[in-house]
Amino acid sequence: MEKKAGKQKKRIVEWNDVSTTKRSKQAAACTDFKEKWIGISQKSATVKAKKHQIVEKEIMAIKLTTSLESNGDQPRPNRRLTEFILHDSNGVPQPVEMLELDDIYIEGVILPLDEDNDKERGVKCRSFGRVENWTISGYEDGSPVIWISTDLADYDCLKPATNYKKMYDYFFEKAFACVAVFKNFSKNPDTSLDELLAAVVRSMNGREIFSNSAAIQDFVRYQGEFIYNQLVGLDETAQKHETSFAENHVLVSLRCESSIHQKGLSDVAMRIDETKGMASDQLVDSADGEDDVDVKYAKLLQDEKYRKLMQRRRRKPRSNSVSNSFYIKINEEKSTKEEVDEVQRDDLGYKVDTRDLPCKILHNWALYNSNSQFIPLELLPMQPCADINGTMFGSGVVDEEDNIIGFGSNDSESSTSTQSHDPNRLQILLSHVKEWHIEFGAHMVSMSLRTDTACYKLGKPSNQYAPCFEPVLKKARVGLCILSLVRNQTRPSKLSYADVLKRLCGLEENNKAYISSDLLDVERYVVVHGQILLQFLTQYSKNDIQRCSFVLVLTRKMQDSHHTRWHVKKKKILRKRENLKPRAKMAHVASKMKAMPVTTTRLISRIWGEFYSIYSPEVIDDDSVPEAVEVRMYNPPKKIRGIVGEMEIRWEGEILGETCAGEPLYGQAFVGGLQVAIGGAVILEVDDQDENSAICLVEYMFERKDHCKFLHGKLLQRGSETVLESAANERELFLTNECLTVQLKDIKRTICFEIRSRPWGHQYRKEDMAADKLDQAREEERKAKDLPTEYYCKSLYSPERGGFFSLPRNDMGLGFCSSCKIKEDEEERSKTKLDVSKSGFLSNGIEYSLDDFVYVIPEYITKDGSMKGERRKNFKCGRNIGLKAFIVGQLLEILVLNESQKGSTPSFQVKLRRFYRPEDISVENAYKSDIQELYYSQDIYVLPREAINGKCEVRKIYDMPLCHELYISDHIFFCELFYDSSTGSLKQLPSNMKLNFSTIKDKNLQREKKQKGVESETDSEMFVKPDVVPKKMRLATLDIFAGCGGMSHGLEKAGVSETKWAIEYEEPAGKAFKENHPNALVFVENCNVILRAIMEKCGDLDDCISEEGMEIKKLIENQKSTLPVPGQVDFINGGPPCQGFSRMNRFSGSTWSKVQREMILAFLSYVDYFRPKYFLLENVKTFVTFNKGTIFKLTLASLLEMGYQVRFGILEAGAYGISQPRKRAFIWAAGPNEVLPEWPEPMHVFNNPGFKIPLSRGLYYAATETTKSGAPFRSITVRDAIGDLPKVENGESEIYRTYNGVDSVSWFQKKMRGNMVDLTDHICKGMNKLNLIRCKKIPKRPGADWRDLPDENVRLSNGVVKKLIPYGISNKADEHNGFKGLYGRLTWEGNLPTSITDPQPMGFVGMCFHPDQDRIITVRECARSQGFPDSFTFSGRIKDKHRQIGNAVPPPLAYALGRKLKEALHLKSSRQQES
Repeated sequence: MEKKAGKQKKRIVEWNDVSTTKRSKQAAACTDFKEKWIGISQKSATVKAKKHQIVEKEIMAIKLTTSLESNGDQPRPNRRLTEFILHDSNGVPQPVEMLELDDIYIEGVILPLDEDNDKERGVKCRSFGRVENWTISGYEDGSPVIWISTDLADYDCLKPATNYKKMYDYFFEKAFACVAVFKNFSKNPDTSLDELLAAVVRSMNGREIFSNSAAIQDFVRYQGEFIYNQLVGLDETAQKHETSFAENHVLVSLRCESSIHQKGLSDVAMRIDETKGMASDQLVDSADGEDDVDVKYAKLLQDEKYRKLMQRRRRKPRSNSVSNSFYIKINEEKSTKEEVDEVQRDDLGYKVDTRDLPCKILHNWALYNSNSQFIPLELLPMQPCADINGTMFGSGVVDEEDNIIGFGSNDSESSTSTQSHDPNRLQILLSHVKEWHIEFGAHMVSMSLRTDTACYKLGKPSNQYAPCFEPVLKKARVGLCILSLVRNQTRPSKLSYADVLKRLCGLEENNKAYISSDLLDVERYVVVHGQILLQFLTQYSKNDIQRCSFVLVLTRKMQDSHHTRWHVKKKKILRKRENLKPRAKMAHVASKMKAMPVTTTRLISRIWGEFYSIYSPEVIDDDSVPEAVEVRMYNPPKKIRGIVGEMEIRWEGEILGETCAGEPLYGQAFVGGLQVAIGGAVILEVDDQDENSAICLVEYMFERKDHCKFLHGKLLQRGSETVLESAANERELFLTNECLTVQLKDIKRTICFEIRSRPWGHQYRKEDMAADKLDQAREEERKAKDLPTEYYCKSLYSPERGGFFSLPRNDMGLGFCSSCKIKEDEEERSKTKLDVSKSGFLSNGIEYSLDDFVYVIPEYITKDGSMKGERRKNFKCGRNIGLKAFIVGQLLEILVLNESQKGSTPSFQVKLRRFYRPEDISVENAYKSDIQELYYSQDIYVLPREAINGKCEVRKIYDMPLCHELYISDHIFFCELFYDSSTGSLKQLPSNMKLNFSTIKDKNLQREKKQKGVESETDSEMFVKPDVVPKKMRLATLDIFAGCGGMSHGLEKAGVSETKWAIEYEEPAGKAFKENHPNALVFVENCNVILRAIMEKCGDLDDCISEEGMEIKKLIENQKSTLPVPGQVDFINGGPPCQGFSRMNRFSGSTWSKVQREMILAFLSYVDYFRPKYFLLENVKTFVTFNKGTIFKLTLASLLEMGYQVRFGILEAGAYGISQPRKRAFIWAAGPNEVLPEWPEPMHVFNNPGFKIPLSRGLYYAATETTKSGAPFRSITVRDAIGDLPKVENGESEIYRTYNGVDSVSWFQKKMRGNMVDLTDHICKGMNKLNLIRCKKIPKRPGADWRDLPDENVRLSNGVVKKLIPYGISNKADEHNGFKGLYGRLTWEGNLPTSITDPQPMGFVGMCFHPDQDRIITVRECARSQGFPDSFTFSGRIKDKHRQIGNAVPPPLAYALGRKLKEALHLKSSRQQES
């Protein structure tokens, strides 16, 4: 039963008549393919290429796809068609119905009709046809088949091309609706229109193109005329006794519904011909059925408009596998009453709030999937979730809700006040089930489910479905039992997680909630089904039950087990409003920057891919980092719960030695049949049930004199209990420094455990990959056999040090514990001890003696000697005004207040002489003086010992180190003047004042000072800094995302690295890097392309995962020989683009798509492939909190999987000698045999709250302490940074100029100038006339901004009158903290704002006006604020230069990090020499 839709008739074409057939133009972009050279490895070259043969003529394709099994006696060839596109003569894709209006042609792959033939026999034919007509068949089978006919053959359309899929799928759904209507009429010829629509909705429910049942019904109504025409066409082949579709009143009604529906959608009349002026109602109606061309074209346009409207309304697509089967009726009771679809009872044209849906009772019910197969209720989430695959439907006998229904805790059937059900009651088919719920009564549990139309409380299921429902019912009964246990407690928090499990174990076997008598089996059942059980408890109204111990512990255990599959996110729905911004109507300008296809190694792809296959982290817009607090040590369980009852405990083997107390040591023991050995791991049951069971590594075992047997061990933490949380490998355990001693009888069980150690380096990568693959396969096999999990340990986790470190040396079994030694040392350091002679004391591990120079916390001494500090000013960029550096004093005497009792330290105070700083005298003096200069005084203070905060040195000026550093790392000062605080005068130090200067401990410096008075910088570096690494011994460095080179500049100045290679995508930044690092090879290219080229160069493309189409031909020809290879790179550093972690995130698509575009994957892949000794990552502070820390944690997990030691922290660049706040996150990584660098000490006062990184269990880690309460040196001010730069005007563009005879004044200016004579890049952005007027009106005083503008109008030169105060600011100031800082002017004594890529008065920072000049700060001033010396050059336009500075790492901060890396290298060298 088939009908051709077009008017053309098929005609038989002879084979020799094909040459005269009309041909179309080639489809766009299909004939101009350029050949591209693609490098293929030798291994890949042996793979047989699966390419379709290409022919130009349709007749050749038909001959090549001839099948002996097909076409037997058929007059016309029949073929299958895939990857096809229907297009017009210009190559533009067109819908199938366009055939009735214009010539349509085909492009696609032609296959034989025989379905068993291999698809490799397909022949691609470019643009053949023209299409004569199209046909829908498959009505009897219930599955539509679309046929396209040309002059030569008929084609069964299988799969459209990707770019044609949306257009063709819409047409296929129209065909599917025709088949569904036909099938319903075949079953029930006397159906009504409502029943027909309900049946069709059921047939098409769950299809990808529709969002809900209402959308399907709307679609069927809209396509009524199309459906009518197709079914009427079947009348031509119908038998005489069959009913005519043309006379079917239901189809006629559906056609009328279509006309009405189309009129309602056509809100704008389509003017096809200006001479006709046709109205919209004429376009959709046809009086005689023979529409003219304009009307047909208008209908087609309106249909296309409706298709696009459906796509906009559609939700995220679901990968439902919907077949052509329909739901069968389940009715176990004898009844002749037919089932009714529930959608017939409600109007689905609008969405009803779920709270207003009618509630009914459903008996004798069952649930199905789209293939009519039974499906358990628990496969559907208890809340709506967009990520669920599959659909669920149902049927049953419906009753109104007037009875109490539910399931008792021990009943096998539902309890209801009406036990018998009327067989004549309504039997109903349910539409798509959206969610289900469980409600609890006193001794009863009831379940309900919801569709789009109603809510149904579930009664007794059908006999066939009862086995599927019983497991769900059991979980409900277990939940009811747990709820009863918790609810019956006076205080639910008293009932612990373990107590609940034990009571579940104690249930009788005949109890319906009985699980097992084995505690482990019960716990496994509860955790596996925790999603449902938690839903029971969290929906309970009482907060104390929702937050009880059982709920909290179960939640944590589910997270530890990666049990978060059905996590539901709340989405905000924003109403679409008209955009009133004039620029919004302008056409979008496409970016010239190409998207970067990501390249990764297999290891990185596996780690991140496995995580995102389980989790879908919620993206949060949170760039706040909590204030720092002192990290709390992880406290081991205070009490171990022993095993009740007697068990055999005996030693195995000989005595190994003795403890320091003379107790015998043993290497092995048997505890209740368990073998416990040194180096193994055991599980201890903790007394605090809110904690997981403690896992302990056995260090040594011994027996006391009372014959009690003990073990001493270190706690092992699960990865989920560290900062890694869900990103951790569930099999990896981490050693900690927390140790404990327990009796052997307290051991619960042993676990399979090993200390894993493998050879490390790039040469072992492939061996490690193979070993990991075998290890993973073995673990999967163990899981399949239900064997215990094998755990391993590679690293030590130290939350108080903020990192993961190599395991300490092996001293197991010797009665010695390194953790105990660490604790003893820490306790000793924390003590304050006064020596016997009372001439010195020990505090916090520092020895103080008389005449030592010390730091004093400023709050203990002010200028007038009082304890009260002056009130600080508070305005933007004035945060450091009023902050004080540490006061320097010299210890004169220790005053004992009272003698202590034996064994304790007596209380004492210290007398010291104060040394004044230049800033203590005046602001002007601070500006002109050296930051390391001090003034001797006669002021004496007596202070408590708590006022002392470290030691420093005070030298003569000619004993100071001579090398010029970007960052002061030594606590060294000089003094040559005397300050009289009574008169406020400065003068030379009198000869009668003998100052005991610090002793120079550096013998090389001392010897050199005797030889020379002044040295060159080279000589100074040689003698003053004996620990400088020779250039040939520096780390060969690869800088990725190099920018202009701020990080490399600082690291090289620290004398630890030599940047040999750099990769930067932006050409101006790459050019600037080359200018400042002439010896480096700079690749201005996509880092993904570089990585792929390197791996191809080394023959490792099998380990490379990259997107197809990556162009590397040019790179390989010109630069392949210069690319670094593994073994050449010692150090990789860089800062991946932060767009993915900032509030400006514009990533779209799925979660995994977002991650793929983030360059962090490529960055980590470089580290994985090269395996350098050291690695340093820099990013914005929100890197650690973005996406709930997911990216940060996965980065740590990736580095740990490679075998690195890892340390993380957030640093404030302003505390390292620059004049702006700039908080940055860093991750250090070092090979397992290297020394992991420490964080550099912040040396400058800066008002920051300190920054902590959230760990687990409520712990936090701060890399450094805040310096707002004191530091060795004062903060750098705006005057220090830019006060010597010459005056320029608004829009200055002269790049090269002189300093105009202005000398450098401040210590910082002298560092920045160096030996420079000419000044570059002292240029600024030009403001428009209105903003320039505003700038001139801003007062030149601290804290001035837009709020100081007069409320008046100004007339511009073009005659336009504007308000001085920007309307957008004043109108919403109350909502945005007053927009403080916008149009703001800097203050000389404050700090500069954070450097951004585009400073402007209305920008994110806003405070960008010079303190005295009416302009925006210049490029060089921004560079000074970042610590770039004047010799550093930038490239490109002014916008490019600001971007290079805004994206850079401040060189002084990089220098400080490099100093610590150098210390780590020397520490490793010294350890090797000692060994």
